[in-house]
Amino acid sequence: MRNLVLLLGVLLGTFMGIHAQEGYQNPVIPGFHPDPSVCRVGDNYYLVTSSFEFFPGVPVFHSKDMIHWEQIGHCLTKPSQLKLDKSGASGGIYAPTIRYNNGTFYMITTNVSDKGNFIVHTKDPAGEWSEPVWLKQGGIDPSLYFEGDKCYMVSIPNGICLCEINPLTGEQLTESKKIWNGTGGRYPEAPHIYKKDGWYYLLIAEGGTEYGHMVTIARSRTIDGPYESNPANPILTHRNENAQNNPIQGTGHADIVQAHDGSWWMVLLGFRPQSGTHHLLGRETFLASVRWDQNAWPVVNGNGTISLQMDVPTLPQQKTADKPVRTDFNEPYLGFEWNYLRNPDQKRYSLDERKGFLRLKASSVTLDQVASPTFVGRRQEHIAFTATTALELQQGSANDEAGVTLYMNPDFHYDLYCRQLGNGKQSLVLRYRLGLMNHIEKEITLPKGKLYLRVKGGNEHYTFLYSTDNVTFHEAGKMDTKLISTETAGGFTGIYIGLYATASSSSSKAYADFDWFDYAY
Repeated sequence: MRNLVLLLGVLLGTFMGIHAQEGYQNPVIPGFHPDPSVCRVGDNYYLVTSSFEFFPGVPVFHSKDMIHWEQIGHCLTKPSQLKLDKSGASGGIYAPTIRYNNGTFYMITTNVSDKGNFIVHTKDPAGEWSEPVWLKQGGIDPSLYFEGDKCYMVSIPNGICLCEINPLTGEQLTESKKIWNGTGGRYPEAPHIYKKDGWYYLLIAEGGTEYGHMVTIARSRTIDGPYESNPANPILTHRNENAQNNPIQGTGHADIVQAHDGSWWMVLLGFRPQSGTHHLLGRETFLASVRWDQNAWPVVNGNGTISLQMDVPTLPQQKTADKPVRTDFNEPYLGFEWNYLRNPDQKRYSLDERKGFLRLKASSVTLDQVASPTFVGRRQEHIAFTATTALELQQGSANDEAGVTLYMNPDFHYDLYCRQLGNGKQSLVLRYRLGLMNHIEKEITLPKGKLYLRVKGGNEHYTFLYSTDNVTFHEAGKMDTKLISTETAGGFTGIYIGLYATASSSSSKAYADFDWFDYAY
C-alpha cells in the first residue's frame, strides 16, 4: 500500500508539471532583461527588469520556482506613465525595484529622460499600475524597504543615500542621509536593504556593468548606519582568475529573496560573450543559490560565482508552457514580448485591418533617427536562432521599404528588407549601419509579391536569406556579429529583432502586411 501511495504521488506530480528538486539552466530569463528585482508573496514570485527606451516599460514576470518565468505584463503601459520622446539610445527606464507590502505592489524606478525617480503601485501586478508619483531624492537605482508603518528609499545621487517617504504620495518625510560609499569600486549602484537577525544588510553593485562588475554587502544594527563592510567582499563576481573563462561575465546588480521553504536566492544580471569578448544579447537575468546562516554574511553559490548549469537543490519546479515558434498575428493584441521604440504612433499599427496580418503603416522616421519609427520588435534571446517572416509591401512609392532589422541602436543595425522600385518591381536589400558607415551590401531585383525574409544567428555571424516561395531560400549575405555588439556600439541594451516600415516621404501611403513571424532556436 505504501509503495502504491508513493507511485500515485509521483504520477500526480508529473501530471501537474511539478518536478522534484533538481538543477537548472542559466540564464533563467534570456535576452535583454537587465537589472532584475524580485519579491515574494506567499509561494508566488514576481520579477521586473529594466526597459530603457522601449515601450511598454518594465516587464513583469511571475514564477512559482524562480526558475521558470512567465511574463504577465508591464508596469508602464501608457504614455502618461512613460514619456520617452526625449530618450536617446539607452535612455529611458533604469533599474526598477519591485516590493510588496500589505496587499500592494510597488515598483520604483528612474526615467533618466524625464523627471527622474518615481513610484507606481497596484493590487494586481498583471493588471494596470497607477500613475507615477515623483520623488525628491534623485540619482538612479532607487529601492524601497518597508518596516512597520514606515517606508524607506535608497538611491544613488552621490553615494548610497537613505530617506523615509510616503510611497503613495511620493512625499519625502526625512532628509536624505548618505549611509555607505561601497568598498571603493567604481560606480556604486543597485542598493537594496534587507533585515535579518537584527541586522540591516545593504547590498550594492560596484565596478561598472561590464567585465569588472561585482556585488558587495555591508550591515548595521540601525537602518541609517554606520554600515560595516563584509570582510569577504565581493560576495559575487566573475572578474577574478577563477571565473575568467566562465561563459557568463559581468555578473552583478543583484536582489535577494527568501523563498517560501526558507531557502535564499539571488537574481542578478550577467552577459554571455560571443565572438571573443563581445556580447549582443544584452545583460540577462541569472539565478544563484545563497547560503545565509544566522548572524552571518551571505555566501553566493559556495564560491561567489555562477554557471550555465546550476547543479543545486531547488524549489519544486513547475515548468511553464514552451513559447510557440510562430506568432501568427491572429490575436487582437501583440504578445508581451513585443515592444516599440519610444512612444509609438498607434495609428501606424493594426491587427484588424487585414485578419491574420500585422499591418505596419510606413513612417518617414527611419531606424537611424532618435525618434519612434514604425517598428515593433522582440528580443534576441539565443546566440543561435532562426527568425523568419513573410511580408507584402503595398501601395509604396519608389524607395519605400519594409523588412527585418537586427537593431542595437540608431547607429548600429543590420537590415534585410523589401524596397519599392516604382516600376512594378521590388528589390531585396541587405544594408548595414555601423556608426558613420551606412552601406547597401547587396540589392537584388525581384517581381512584386510576397517575400520571405530569414535571419540566422550564430556565434560569429548573422546570415541573411530570402525566398519568394517559402521553400527555397537564397543567401543574401553575412554580417559580423561583433560589429553591432555592446562592446562596439556601446549602451546598455541588447539586440532586438524588429519588423519595420519606412516611407521615403511623409506623403507616402505605403504599408507592409506581415503574415507571421517565427523564432526558433
